[in-house]
Amino acid sequence: MKYKVKDNVRKIAVSTIAMLSIVSILSGCQGTSFGSSSSSSAKEESEISKSDAADDKGLDKVLTGKTVGVATVGTQHFWDREAFNGAIDEVKKLGGKVITTDGGRDNTVNAQNHEKFLTAKVDAVITILGDSSVDPYLKRIKAAGIPIFSVQHPSQYVVNDVEDDAYQGGKDVGKIVGKDLNGKGQIALFNAFESSLSYCSARAKGFKEEIKKEYPGIKIIEPELAEKFSSPADDARQQTLNLLQKYAKGTLSDIHVACWDQPAIGVVQAIKESGRSDVKVSAYDAGPDTLKIMQEKNSPFVANVAQQPRLQGHKSAVALAKYIKGEKVEKTTYVESFPVDGSQEAAAIYKKLGYDKTAD
Repeated sequence: MKYKVKDNVRKIAVSTIAMLSIVSILSGCQGTSFGSSSSSSAKEESEISKSDAADDKGLDKVLTGKTVGVATVGTQHFWDREAFNGAIDEVKKLGGKVITTDGGRDNTVNAQNHEKFLTAKVDAVITILGDSSVDPYLKRIKAAGIPIFSVQHPSQYVVNDVEDDAYQGGKDVGKIVGKDLNGKGQIALFNAFESSLSYCSARAKGFKEEIKKEYPGIKIIEPELAEKFSSPADDARQQTLNLLQKYAKGTLSDIHVACWDQPAIGVVQAIKESGRSDVKVSAYDAGPDTLKIMQEKNSPFVANVAQQPRLQGHKSAVALAKYIKGEKVEKTTYVESFPVDGSQEAAAIYKKLGYDKTAD
């Protein structure tokens, strides 16, 4: 089960996505690294499928002599690490040198880290995730004549942004939840970042609109819940325990995490601790950890959307190389995502994305 992406972007089927090596940056350092300190292994580089790696055909060594700054909001989360290393590995493959920064899951630190690229006088920048606090730095970088490329950070200052169709993904997971609930019930929504992150806004909007239009018998409870950016699973677990005390059995049908999947881990834990079997869980991102939870017997985790973060990082570096070569680059590149409906589809997507070979 999968949906079409925009701008006639070809469908992307990844047979394997690498689970990253433990590297020094995973300790949460917030400084700058040069060269190979953040890159994954050569084995992991080879695990981007041949069909997808072919998008850099004709770009061999285009980045030779170029230094590229690659910034990410953090590396603690699987999605962030995958996108980060996908970009780094492709830049190196094409002959470039890499300077990296890690915000340690702190948006302010991530934004300030971009100053280092100006000091280093890099030839281009790839920025991954982050909120609007990054934009003043991107403005200065662009003004210095340095082209900027992004992953999940659309901005007037970037040449190209790589992302999934977040609005459609939100609608897809809403459809799965609506059908699973037979069009009736109440949903509690974790939705802390709708106003601060564009992709979170699109995912939440798609979900809400699908429920409102197609499943009018389902009510989204207000006020919405706000998960924390740091320690999201622990925070969501406690908030869910409190929520389950407030809503007796049969009065709460689903708890949905609109923007990502890490809080959903804590939601599942709380439901199990409470002995509740009447509450379902749904989310977005579908990393290997949450796909495995979905596969567990009688798991309350029933709906998700699987992205391809490593491929998104890879494509950002490819867009950069094409730009350096003088080729036309679209403003937005969409990478396919996969709605995940229940345990059987979770197992199939887990295998499709190669997690059975790399994440165990």
